[in-house]
Amino acid sequence: MAFDWRDHIVRKSTICHGAPTFKGTRVMLRQILAELSAGTDVAEIMEDYPSLTHSHIKAAIAFAAEGSIDDMPLVQVDAA
Repeated sequence: MAFDWRDHIVRKSTICHGAPTFKGTRVMLRQILAELSAGTDVAEIMEDYPSLTHSHIKAAIAFAAEGSIDDMPLVQVDAA
């Protein structure tokens, strides 16, 4: 069975004003993505946010990876 970030990330209007959060927490996805992009170690993130699990971190990375598929335009390079 494949890992699906949708099993770990939710978006409800009644939680954090509708921002994506991790199931069972009030931790926003964007907070964790910002920490990861800044180079913060996963162990430190989990220490700072004790309600998170390794699956939550994996879901954040999977979400970002899936979202990046169509976000960056392809640049055509002229052959010399």
